[in-house]
Amino acid sequence: MNNKLQKFYWYMYDWANSAYTTSVITVFLGPFLTSIALNSADINGFVNIFGIEIYASSLFAYMISLSVIFQFVFMPIIGAIADKLGNNKLLLGVFTYIGVLATIAMFFIDDKGYALGAVLLIISNVCFGISIVLYNSYLSYISDLEDRDKTSSIGWAVGYLGAAIYLALNLFFVQNAEKYNFSTGDAVRICLMGAGIWWAVFSLIPLIGLKSLKKNTKFHYSHILSSFKEIKHTLISIKKHKVTFNFFIAYLLYNDGVQAVIALAAVYGSQELKLGNEVLIKAILLVQFVAFVGSLLFNFLSQKFGNKNSLILSIFIWIIAIFYAYQWLYTENDFYLLSIIIGLVLGGTQAISRSVFSQLIPTGKEAEYFSFYELTDRGTSWFGTLLFGLSLQFTQSYRLAILSLLLFFIMGVIVLIKTNINKGIEEITTLNNSN
Repeated sequence: MNNKLQKFYWYMYDWANSAYTTSVITVFLGPFLTSIALNSADINGFVNIFGIEIYASSLFAYMISLSVIFQFVFMPIIGAIADKLGNNKLLLGVFTYIGVLATIAMFFIDDKGYALGAVLLIISNVCFGISIVLYNSYLSYISDLEDRDKTSSIGWAVGYLGAAIYLALNLFFVQNAEKYNFSTGDAVRICLMGAGIWWAVFSLIPLIGLKSLKKNTKFHYSHILSSFKEIKHTLISIKKHKVTFNFFIAYLLYNDGVQAVIALAAVYGSQELKLGNEVLIKAILLVQFVAFVGSLLFNFLSQKFGNKNSLILSIFIWIIAIFYAYQWLYTENDFYLLSIIIGLVLGGTQAISRSVFSQLIPTGKEAEYFSFYELTDRGTSWFGTLLFGLSLQFTQSYRLAILSLLLFFIMGVIVLIKTNINKGIEEITTLNNSN
C-alpha cells in the first residue's frame, strides 16, 4: 500500500466534508432556521413540529442534540458492522451521499419551512457523523504510530483550508447576491445547497482512491443483531482499558463544549449581537485560516511538550474564550477577536485528540471505538447544545446560555489532568504487539 497516496486520499475527505461543518452547521443553517422559526412562533415564542411545542430560539440547538441521540443509536452499530465485515469504504459512500442529498435539499426550505429544515438537519448530521466514524477508522491503517499526530494534524489543516475556500466563495456570492437578483434568503439556501454539492464532488476522490478494507465475509442480517453484542463488548473493552476510558470521558466532556461553541457561534452572533451574514462568514472564514495554522502549531507543541500538555493548554484557552464571549463580546471587532482565539485552538484540540485516541485503540477495533469517539466529534454536541437551549429558554439570555458551556471544559480538563496518557499508549502498544 502506497501510504503517501492513501494519506492524500484520506486528507481529501476532510477537504470534502468541511463545507458541511462550516457553511451548514456553523454559519448559515443556525441563524436561518432560528430566524424563520421566530417569524412563525406564537405569542409565547414557541413553534409546533409534528405536534410538539418547541421554543423557537432554541430550535436549532435542540435539533443538534436530537440528531446526536440518533447518532448514539446508529453509529456504534455501523462501527461494529464495519469492523466485522471490513466494508468501511462502501458504508462511507452510502452515508456520505445520503447526507449530501439531505444537504442539497435544504435549498427547498422556504420562509415557513422550519420543520423541513429541522428534519433535514437531523438526517444530514446523523449521516455526517456516521461517515466520520468510517473515515477516522482509516487512520490506523494509513499511518504508523509515531506518525499519527502529524497525519491527523495535516488532515484537520487540509479540511480547514477547504472550508476556507468554500466560505470565501460564499462571501463573494452573498456580497453580490443583489446583482444577480437573489434575496438574502435565496442566497443562504443556495450556499446550503452548494455545500452539499461540494461534499458530493470532492468525496469522489477518497471513495475512488482509498483501498477497501473489505474482508472475505458476506453480509447477513444476523450481523445487525451481533453488532448490539459488539457494542456491549466495546463498552466492556473500553472500561477494561482504564486510560482509554478516562480519556474518552475527558474528550466527551471538553469536546462537547467545543462542538457546541462551533455550532452556536453564528446563532449567538446573529441573535445577540445582530450581526449580518457577511460578518458571520468573514468571522468563520477567519477561524478557518487561523485554525489551519493552529493545527500545525499545536502539532509542534505536541512534539515539543507532549500531547497531553498541549491539550490542557488548548482547553484553558477555550475557557478564556467562553468567558470573553460572556463578559466582553459586544461589537463586530470583538467577534473577530473571538474568532482568532477559537481558530488558534480549534484545529489543535481536535487533531491531537483524534491522534491520542487512535493510539489507545486495540488493533481491529478502530471503527467500533471511533463510533463512540464520534459521539462528540465534529458537529455532534448533545449535552452542550441541549444545556444551551434549556438555558436560553429559561433565562432568555444568550450570554448566560453561552456561559453555561464552561461546565464542560472545566470537567473535561480535570479528568484529562488525572489521565496518564503515556501509560495507556504503552499498554495498548504492548497488547497489539502480543496479538
